[in-house]
Amino acid sequence: MLRDDLVKFLDEYLKINDIEDSSWNGLQFEGKENVQKIASAVDAGIETFERASSSNTDFLIVHHGHFWKNGNPSINENSKKRIDILYRNGMSLYAAHLPLDRHREIGNNVLILKMLNAKIKSEFVFSKDKNIGWIGKTNKLMTMQEIEKIINNKLNTKCVCLSFGPKKVRSVAVCSGGGNYDDFFEALEKRVDLYITGDTSEIYHTAKDYGINVIFAGHHSTETVGVKMLLEVLKRRFKIKTEFINIKTGL
Repeated sequence: MLRDDLVKFLDEYLKINDIEDSSWNGLQFEGKENVQKIASAVDAGIETFERASSSNTDFLIVHHGHFWKNGNPSINENSKKRIDILYRNGMSLYAAHLPLDRHREIGNNVLILKMLNAKIKSEFVFSKDKNIGWIGKTNKLMTMQEIEKIINNKLNTKCVCLSFGPKKVRSVAVCSGGGNYDDFFEALEKRVDLYITGDTSEIYHTAKDYGINVIFAGHHSTETVGVKMLLEVLKRRFKIKTEFINIKTGL
């Protein structure tokens, strides 16, 4: 398939320009015109690019791209080492940061809710006037132990749990990756039973005193689901070879 047709589809499907972001979302590096294999990964990086090139990837999709609005765009030193790999192999690089977190069908947050058989009920965590996360309700009451086991198995992670809320959980707020204090306090304000995010933060005593359950499932792990599901969409639509490159960071 043609690279430009793939880019057009991704831009439209992911609504790449619908939310302001610190990432330069979309096509960050233009590779060869014809695409025979697509790969995805969570992070741009030398190791990711080398793995992709060794498996004959023509088009690489990442959640955390190479170019960020608060970063130096100069192509030198270590930045040049990264770009050289793309250039030598004619490999395109496409980034989808917040658009992939918030996507209603294949976004990181909605997919974590789906793991728990929870349906979207309201928006959660905002950047300007656009939500990034979601609040959902499970179709049955679940214990924290049940939820922890599902997330550990589905995300291949080891959750850190603060079981300070209701013994039976129904309402769940999710913000994948780098959830912060503001997101936690929004979850408190909206009186959910459980707040799920990636990064840990020092909220132990507040969570305990205010009676809310919290699960930290890992930044990397909570952001593998969107890029993996996006490959499934592309494979079905374009009948093309795909591969997920999982370089675990332990974070």
